Amino acid sequence: MTAATTLAAAPAAATAPSRRPGRSVWPGRLLRVGSVLAAILLWQVLTTADIRLWLRFDTLPSVTEVIAAFGRQLGTDVYYLDLAQSLIRILTGFGIATVLGVTSGIALGRSRLFAGILGPLTELARPVPAIAVVPIAILLFPDDEAGIVFITGLAAYFPIMVSTRHAVRALPTLWEDSVRTLGGNRWDVLLRVVFPGALPGIFGGLSVGIGVAWICLVSAEMISGRLGVGYRTWQAYTIVDYPGVFVGIVTIGVLGFGTSAAIELLGRRVTRWLPRGEENNR
Repeated sequence: MTAATTLAAAPAAATAPSRRPGRSVWPGRLLRVGSVLAAILLWQVLTTADIRLWLRFDTLPSVTEVIAAFGRQLGTDVYYLDLAQSLIRILTGFGIATVLGVTSGIALGRSRLFAGILGPLTELARPVPAIAVVPIAILLFPDDEAGIVFITGLAAYFPIMVSTRHAVRALPTLWEDSVRTLGGNRWDVLLRVVFPGALPGIFGGLSVGIGVAWICLVSAEMISGRLGVGYRTWQAYTIVDYPGVFVGIVTIGVLGFGTSAAIELLGRRVTRWLPRGEENNR
């Protein structure tokens, strides 16, 4: 049996996650939906009753006003153009960050030479907020579009890189020793041990990275964008269209939730060999 077969068979031989017989997933789902509906109802009550305690809810639009504004925007082409522009930017920047973050994270975790050269630079740059680099991006890139993608990718890069690096360094050395004992070379170790073993950590970094990327994308669009959900939200604020501001906020929240959920679903599919136990029952 080859090293690759041995390591591939090991996860499959792990105990499969068991479901408790008769346990339904609906109570958990109903609880989540109920919490969202309760928050919406509370928002409606506080705004329509003009509650002013320490917070001034009487200045905020009600849920019905936001829904009406949402309906108006759904009937325009501009809304979908902004939506498509933001999605193109986030997917481009996040895709570049994923490739660079995973490869450099593996290199930092595996190579002392690479860690000695690139490690100090990444640790110096990592604490700097990506949105603070917007002036540099404006000067560096010939157009705003490339600068926004750069800011988005930079924001996602560091969580992905750090999570990948830690996941690689945490791998048991026994796995690598087993492959080398069976005649495997360096590429066998990387492809059969390092990359599959680091996948849970990689997807953890991807989940964090997509959230940070959305934050910086919206901020960059507000500062230097011409289209996009963030730009349109800021424009609504400048013309005192507060229902339009909340339409932008809700849209950003839904887009962020959708992309994060897609990454989590992909991660669960790719790492289905992991024993999750009760997690599968939620």
